[in-house]
Amino acid sequence: MSDADVLIVGAGPTGLALALFLVKQRVRVRIVDKAAEPGTTSRALAVHARTLELYRQAGLADAVVERGLRFAAANFWVKGRRVARAELGAMGTGLSAFPYVVIFPQDEHERLLIERLRAEGVTVDRPVTLTSFEERGGRVVARLVRNGGAEETCETAWIVGCDGARSTMREHLGEGFPGGTYSHLFYVADAAASGPVMNHELHVALDEADFLAVFPLKADAHARFIGTVTAEAEARHGGTLGWKDVSPDVIGHLGVDVRQIHWFSTYHVHHRVVTRFRVGRAFLAGDAAHIHSPVGGQGMNTGIGDAINLAWKLAAVVQSRADPSILDSYEPERIAFARRLVATTDRAFQLVTSTGRLAAFVRLHVVPRVLPIAFRSEAFRRMMFRTISQTMIEYHASPLSRGAAGGVRAGDRLPWLADASDGATAPDNYAPLASLDWQVHVYGEPTPVLQQAARAHGLALHAFAWRDAMAAAGFERNAAYLVRPDGYVGFAAPAANAAALGDYLKAWRIVTRVGAAA
Repeated sequence: MSDADVLIVGAGPTGLALALFLVKQRVRVRIVDKAAEPGTTSRALAVHARTLELYRQAGLADAVVERGLRFAAANFWVKGRRVARAELGAMGTGLSAFPYVVIFPQDEHERLLIERLRAEGVTVDRPVTLTSFEERGGRVVARLVRNGGAEETCETAWIVGCDGARSTMREHLGEGFPGGTYSHLFYVADAAASGPVMNHELHVALDEADFLAVFPLKADAHARFIGTVTAEAEARHGGTLGWKDVSPDVIGHLGVDVRQIHWFSTYHVHHRVVTRFRVGRAFLAGDAAHIHSPVGGQGMNTGIGDAINLAWKLAAVVQSRADPSILDSYEPERIAFARRLVATTDRAFQLVTSTGRLAAFVRLHVVPRVLPIAFRSEAFRRMMFRTISQTMIEYHASPLSRGAAGGVRAGDRLPWLADASDGATAPDNYAPLASLDWQVHVYGEPTPVLQQAARAHGLALHAFAWRDAMAAAGFERNAAYLVRPDGYVGFAAPAANAAALGDYLKAWRIVTRVGAAA
C-alpha cells in the first residue's frame, strides 16, 4: 500500500498543473495515468492571459511564452473576404502583463509540466488505471491496476479525477453529466501549408455551409486546421475520413495551399457540465467535470483554472492552515463559471456551424457589417479580451468573498497594475503573488490597525505608492485588499473598516505558511 496526501487520476494539463501547484506548496502527491506515454497529438492549443498569470506564480509563464508562439491578432473572413482584424495586444494593454494569446499545443504543454514535476521529484506513474475507490476512516482507499494486471492499493486523504471526458472517477461517483452532442463532425489537421493566412496570426473563416479556423504554430509554414466535415462526406466514408473529405471551398477562398498533412483526426463536440464537482473526499476537474465547444480555446485553460483553484485549498486543509470547509468553495466557484462558459460558447458555436437559413444569413450578411463596427469600439475590444483571456472570471457569490472597496469587490481577480517606472521589466503588483500565499495589498498608506492585524496573523503586507492609475483600475486609496493564493480578492474594506480583516481570517481559520512556520 502506497500513500499520499492527494491522489490525482489523469496526467493531462489539468492533472499535471494540479500536481505541480500542490508540490510547490509542499503537499505529497501521487499522479497516475492509464496511458503508457504522454500524447503526441492534441486539439488544445491556446494559452490565455489568465492562465499565464497563474503560471507566473509558479515560475512557468516565461517558459510557455518562450516555447510557444505569441500572437496578437485574429482575422475574420467571410466568403474569402477579410471583414475584421482584432489586435489582441492592443485590446489587452493595461489589463494584464500578458496581452496576447500563446499557441502552445497540449502535447508540448504536458511535456513542460512533466519536466517541472520531475524537477520537484515527482513522476507520473503509468500505465496505471483506477478501478475503484472508497472512503474509509476519514481517508480514501483507491484500487489501482498496472499494465499486465498487477493490483495495488493507494491510501490518500483526497482524490481528484482529472481523467477526461470519459472519466472513470465521474462514473464511479455516479454523477450525471447533463448536456448534449453537436450533430456536426469536426476535423483537426496538422499541416504544412503556404498562402496569405500563413502569417503567424489566427484566421477564422465562415462560408455558406462551412467553418474553418487556422491556428498558427511556431514553425514557419506550420498550422493547425480545425473545421467541419460535410454530412455528405461523413455518410459516404463513415469512419475512414481523411483530408480528401474536407470541403475545399473555404480553404480555397483563403488561398491556402496545403502541401503536407502530418496527422488528421475527426471528433464530435459535446457540451456538458457534471452535476457536482465534489463528493466527500473526491473532486472532479477539467474535462472530467465540463466539456464544451472549442470556441475561444477555453477548454484547457478552464481545466488548469480548476486545478489551481483547488490546489491552494487542498494544501491549506492538508497542512491545517484553514478550516476544512474552505474546500466547499471549490464547487460553487468553478461550476458557476463552467455553466456560463458552456452557455456562451454554445450560442457562438451554433452561430458558426448551423446550416439553417437564419444562421447562414447572419454569418454571410450580418457578421461582415457588425464586426468592423464593433472592433472600432474600445469598450467592445477590451470586453472581448477580458472574456477570451478569462481575466473576467469572478467569484462574487463565493462564500470566501466578503466586502468591497472602491470599484473592487471581493471575488474579483486582483486588478493588474504595471510598475510606475517601467511596466515591461520592473516588478508590478502581481510580483508578490509568487509566494502562493495569502497577503494584504494596500494602494496608498496602510493604517496602523491594518499593520498590526497583518503582523498578528503572519500576513505579508504589500504597500504600493498611490498613483492615478490605481483609481482607474478600481482601487480605493488606503483600503485593505486581502488577496488569496490564486490572485483573487477574498476580503476588501475601506481603511476605516480594515479591522474586520481579523474577523475574516478567524472565521476561516486561515494561517499563512509563514505564520504556520512561526
